[in-house]
Amino acid sequence: MKPLRFRYSWKFLAGDLAGGAIAALIALPYGLAMANMMGLPPVLGLVTSISTAPITAILGRNPVLIGGTASATVPFISQAVRSQGIGGAAKICICASVFMLVFSFLRIGRFIHKVPQPVVTGFSCGIGAMMFLSQLGVMLGVKAVVDRTSNNMIYQSWQVLSHFPETQLAAVIISGAVIIFAFVSARFIPRAPAPLMGILVSVAIALTFGLHQREVGKLPLEIPPFIPFSWTPTDVLKVIPDALGLAFVASVNILLTSRVVEHFRGRHAHLKISDADAEIGAYGIANMVAGIFAAPMSVGIPARSLASVRCGGVTRMSNIFHGLFILAFVILGNNYISHIPIPALAGVTAYIGVCLLEWSTWRRLSKMRRVDALAFLCTAAAVLVVNAVLAVAIGCSLYFLRYLYGRLVTSKQTANVAAMQGAR
Repeated sequence: MKPLRFRYSWKFLAGDLAGGAIAALIALPYGLAMANMMGLPPVLGLVTSISTAPITAILGRNPVLIGGTASATVPFISQAVRSQGIGGAAKICICASVFMLVFSFLRIGRFIHKVPQPVVTGFSCGIGAMMFLSQLGVMLGVKAVVDRTSNNMIYQSWQVLSHFPETQLAAVIISGAVIIFAFVSARFIPRAPAPLMGILVSVAIALTFGLHQREVGKLPLEIPPFIPFSWTPTDVLKVIPDALGLAFVASVNILLTSRVVEHFRGRHAHLKISDADAEIGAYGIANMVAGIFAAPMSVGIPARSLASVRCGGVTRMSNIFHGLFILAFVILGNNYISHIPIPALAGVTAYIGVCLLEWSTWRRLSKMRRVDALAFLCTAAAVLVVNAVLAVAIGCSLYFLRYLYGRLVTSKQTANVAAMQGAR
C-alpha cells in the first residue's frame, strides 16, 4: 500500500495566506465587539482566536473551519461575568470545555452530525441572512439602539431601519463598494481574494473622495495575565448547569458550521461521522487554553471560514495563518489596520452572508419533497426569529413528525389488512 502524499504548493500557500488574512480582518472588530458585549476586556476577544487557532488547526478534522468568539455564547458568559466578575468567565468556559471533552468521549457528536441536509442548508441560509442583517446599522451609518437581549433578528433590523432617515451616504458608499467589487472580483478574477479586493477598492474610494467613517482604531498590545478564581460548593448549582448549556450550544454551533463550510466548498469526499466527535474534542482542548485567560469560548464562525475559502484557503494552514495575522496586525500593523473603516468590514460580512443564501436551493424548492422544503424554510426562518440551536431542533422535529405519521399510516394499513383477512 502506497503512503498518501500531499504536496503543499505555492498555490496552496497563496490561498491560505489570503484566506487567513481576510479571516483575521473580519475577526478584529468582531472579536473586540463580542468580548465587550460580554463585559470582558475587548482584547480577550482576540486572545480567543490567537490561542485556539493553532490547536483547532492541528487537532480538528475540518481543515478550513475557523473558530472565534460568537454571539451564541454571549448570554452564558455575560451572565457569569455579571455574577462573578472576570473570574466567572474563566470558570464557566473551563467547565464548558470539560463537558465538550465528555461529549467527544461519549461520541455524542456523531448524533448531532446526522442532522438532515435540508436543515443544514436552511441553517446556512438563515445564518447568511443574519450576517447581512446584523451589519445593516453599520452599513447605513445609523446609530440605532438595538435590543441585543432579543434573538429576533427581524425585530433588530426593524429597529435599525426605523432610523433610515439618519443614513450616512459615506457609510453606504464604503460598504456598498466592498460588496459590489467583491462580486466583480469573484466573477472576473476568480483566483483573487474577492473580499480583500473589495476592501482595498473601498479604502481607495474613501481616501480619494474624503469619505470619513469610524475606523478600527488602535488595538491594545498587552498580554493578558492568567485569571485566578476559586471554586465554592454553590458553584455546583450555579456554574455547572450553565456550563453544560454553553457546551451544548458551542458543540452544535461547531458541527453545523463545519457542515455548512463543507457544503459551501462542494466537497465530494465528506468528512467521516467519527470526525464530529474529534472536532468537538479539539475545540474542548483549545477552549481550555483560552479559559485560562478568561477569554471567550471559540466556536465555528461562518463569516471567517467562508471568507477564507472564498479567498483560496484550502488547508489547515489557513486557520494557523488566521491566528498569526491577528497577532501580527496587533503588534506590527496596528497603524495600518487602525485606519480601515468599520463599514468596509461590515461590507465583507454582508458579502459572505449573501453568498450563503443558498440560491440553488431556492430555485429547486418547488421540486423538493414537501418535508425537505418545509424543513429548509422553517430552519432558515427560525434562525432569524429565535436562535440557531432551536432552529435546528424545529427543522429536525419535522422529520420526526413525518416518521410518526408514517408509522401511524403503516399500522393502520396493517390493521386493515388483518381485518380483511379475518373477515375471509
